[in-house]
Amino acid sequence: MELAQAPFFTDVQPGPEGGAAHWMDTSDGKRIRVGHWAAPNAKGTVLLFPGRTEYIEKYGLTAAELGRRGLATMAIDWRGQGLADRLLNDVRVGHVDVFSDYQKDVAAMVRAARGLGLPRPFYLLAHSMGGCIGLRAVMEGLNVQAAAFTGPMWGIRIARHMLPAAHILGRIMPLIGRGHLLPPGTKLDPYVLADPFDGNMLTTHQPMFEMMREQLLAHPDLSLGGPSIIWLREALAETAHLAGRPSPNLPCLAFLGSNERIVHIPRIHQRMATWKQGRLEIVSGGEHEVLMEGPEITTPIYDAIATLFLGTADR
Repeated sequence: MELAQAPFFTDVQPGPEGGAAHWMDTSDGKRIRVGHWAAPNAKGTVLLFPGRTEYIEKYGLTAAELGRRGLATMAIDWRGQGLADRLLNDVRVGHVDVFSDYQKDVAAMVRAARGLGLPRPFYLLAHSMGGCIGLRAVMEGLNVQAAAFTGPMWGIRIARHMLPAAHILGRIMPLIGRGHLLPPGTKLDPYVLADPFDGNMLTTHQPMFEMMREQLLAHPDLSLGGPSIIWLREALAETAHLAGRPSPNLPCLAFLGSNERIVHIPRIHQRMATWKQGRLEIVSGGEHEVLMEGPEITTPIYDAIATLFLGTADR
């Protein structure tokens, strides 16, 4: 399968040698970007689903860690972020029309992985919003041997007294042509550029925070700010829907930072308590992005993920 080459930035934390990126068209005509890294004698490929605002290059170091453990990696720029097609005139606003549209991106990613002949079996590693997309995908038959989630967005942390306002905004603002605006309290600037390291909700490891900043400063086209009101409405509806569905029959690990402040913590506990082949690991001292912490935190996580994935390879 011949895929068109896409830009792939390797000047800031490039990850393993030989990485490449390609364009893919979705079934509804959106152009997304996929990137992949090989691994010596790979025993399978990890399909990596990033979170909201993220992009392929952010996971170069993750690909290196997985590669050292015998796993190749493919990551994706979801519609509306990274170098994929942006969906609003103001490209700084994260947006999706309907949350299930992300499943069209998943389908294009799987086509790319198969077309490029990436090593099988496939596994899922999904972070934050990618965890929401990934949960629906495995519920609907995504052909992976096992799944791992970090800080999965199976609900959004919103103060209880603010939830009614969020739902009202989600209903009214699109009706008056304002659904593309940011919800109150969000910004057009990327979080890592607008906020300092001290007190940030992503990582306790300053070198990783600085790496994220450096990537966006070097490549502003990767930047994304807050979500649209429609994105928030759709995310709340999707997470509520998924919460009512049973977990798939799939080996699973989920990791949750002990200082998580972005996603809805009870939903994660509820889901993993009923996932028959699942286990929840609380990452002591971790923030939202436990894969972007220092090696004392990340090494045991990567070891556990590789043990789970490779332990299912012969199933």
